[in-house]
Amino acid sequence: MGIITVMTARHWPLFALTLRTERLELRLPTLAELDELAQVAAEGVHDPEQMPFQVPWTDALPQQRARSVMQYHWLKLAEWTPAAWSLQLAVFEAGRVVGVQEVGARDFAVTREVKTGSWLGRAHQGRGIGTEMRAAVLELAFAGLGAQVARTSVFSDNERSMAVSRRLGYRGDGGFRIGVQGRMVNGHRLVLERSDWEHHRRGRTCIDALDACKERFGLR
Repeated sequence: MGIITVMTARHWPLFALTLRTERLELRLPTLAELDELAQVAAEGVHDPEQMPFQVPWTDALPQQRARSVMQYHWLKLAEWTPAAWSLQLAVFEAGRVVGVQEVGARDFAVTREVKTGSWLGRAHQGRGIGTEMRAAVLELAFAGLGAQVARTSVFSDNERSMAVSRRLGYRGDGGFRIGVQGRMVNGHRLVLERSDWEHHRRGRTCIDALDACKERFGLR
């Protein structure tokens, strides 16, 4: 990893929260890094003939797609409350931003349940980064925050995302149908219980500066 200056904020300690795996670092980006992340999105996230997202945000011109990444990041920070939060972590490989790993929840202190989502620049796919970054936020959720359940969803034709979930121990939790870009798409809901996470736990994730952030996640 290169030397990176991490922002600190007395009233927003989440800027210091950092997850480190064998290859990756996950944390909130600086403004310059967020701009680089937007450029990764502009350069492409998936095959243009496919749409893996329920909200088709990638179906826009590259410059618009880049701006939407920055605005969405700021929106989620602005909307954050302990009762409803969405942590948008930039993913770095060797100091270079490659994608986003999200983990979020509503009433987490009561439900102990999180949901995850992610995207990765096309140039960085196919090397196991998607699995490693999801495993990192699952470590944050289960080991760091005390989650009992993690959920995600995937379209039936998104075999890469489905493979990541299988490797990490998710089980089927029903199907759904949704309209995307004027067509009907089938999808799968997936669930990971704490016992299954413990059995499929992968690699080692170091979590820095979590204690100062727990109140932001609704924990006392």
